[in-house]
Amino acid sequence: MDRTAQLTALGAEYESDCRLCAATARVLDANWTGSSTVPSRRLYPHQWSWDSAFIAIGLRHLSPLRAQTELETLLAAQWADGRVPHIVFNPSVPSGAYFPGPGFWRSTTAGRAAGAPRTVQTSGIVQPPVHALAAWLVHRADPGLSAARGFLARVYPRLAAWHRYLLHRRDLGGGGLVSVVHPWEQGMDNSPCWDAPLARIAPAPARSFRRADLAHGAPEDRPTDLDYGRYVRLAADYRDAGYADGHGEFAVEDPAFNALLVASEHALALIASELGATATARHARAERLTAALVDRLWSPRSGMFLCRDLRGGGLLPERGVSGLVPLVLPSLPRELAAALVRTLAGPHFGLGTRTRLVPSYDLLGEAFDPHRYWRGPAWFNTGWLLERGLRLHGEPAPADALRTALLELAEKTGFAEYVDPYTGEACGASGFGWTAALALDLHKELLKRPQGGVSKSGTGTFDTSDEGRDRG
Repeated sequence: MDRTAQLTALGAEYESDCRLCAATARVLDANWTGSSTVPSRRLYPHQWSWDSAFIAIGLRHLSPLRAQTELETLLAAQWADGRVPHIVFNPSVPSGAYFPGPGFWRSTTAGRAAGAPRTVQTSGIVQPPVHALAAWLVHRADPGLSAARGFLARVYPRLAAWHRYLLHRRDLGGGGLVSVVHPWEQGMDNSPCWDAPLARIAPAPARSFRRADLAHGAPEDRPTDLDYGRYVRLAADYRDAGYADGHGEFAVEDPAFNALLVASEHALALIASELGATATARHARAERLTAALVDRLWSPRSGMFLCRDLRGGGLLPERGVSGLVPLVLPSLPRELAAALVRTLAGPHFGLGTRTRLVPSYDLLGEAFDPHRYWRGPAWFNTGWLLERGLRLHGEPAPADALRTALLELAEKTGFAEYVDPYTGEACGASGFGWTAALALDLHKELLKRPQGGVSKSGTGTFDTSDEGRDRG
């Protein structure tokens, strides 16, 4: 039975399962708006693209219907050119609650040529394409409900259009990989990996915008005013160009963004097969993307993938957690996977020795800061991805240790947005949506697969063979 209307009453039932399950259910219910889940009521009061994908992956264990609705709501705001916007604005939220808000992006006017929807306000940039993977996992949580609602048949064309947009409109380097045109698109907004490309951008005047984020977060944990001014300038220039791709001053090929597209291409192939269509071309495309990722972004010297600055002409030397995320790919060459595992445990990330969770940036880097947004703190979504990657490539011991740390710190910190990688101290927002959702998913996987289990995923990345057990 679906529990969409019953999450607030889960206490007694889920206490018998585990305290963590009850706590995650309370967070997800508190963040539910009626059609989607906000990352954080105070700091992020709208719907975010990749947040919703991760949240749906956890929600499927509580309510497959609500998980399907989460993705359907996001995809309903898709633009005609195929892009899935990184924010879908809730009209009931006051205009000053978040910046940049709908008045800045002006999607219905500035985005008209690109096919922005007329009935909902969105941003004009995108976020990492985790959505097909999320849709497949949500389907497997209750295939009967999914079939009865026609869930896959309805989301598949939209997901296919989303991938076409990325592959055809965002191959700005001509090498087969997708480029991001703004740091916010990659999701790891304030990473030092962007410092060199951003240094070329003249910031918007400080008087031209008001930072709503500083009202809810410590300034020392947030991006600097200088960096924020550059973000605003890039976004305004993109908007004023009608959201046309290929002309901006910032264009970077990012390993995590492209790796998640590969994982979602494999998932889209499974969805196609489920619908009776051929999947061969999609699997082949995923393999070509993997080869391009290795060819263009692998750094033997660094032992990991690096970002490529298309406007600056080369690989960026900064080591960010993004360069480890390709560990989730099933056809990654064995020697590269082994190198990534060594780098993960080595001095630059220290997993299992200096840190329990994976820092977002090089521990030895000059820009490392254990508290400042994406410049060192550990995030639960990247930890969740790397736990899967370790398990996929035959490393169950570090995967088990990482899973244990993720679960313990998620609960201990009240499901914090991110944490100090050394101490586990909570940073950012509390009651954060994807932290709760992914902790629930990790716990459910632990119940199904005890310590030391190795994933044999239906997507090549995640174990989906028995997802139908969790019907909510």
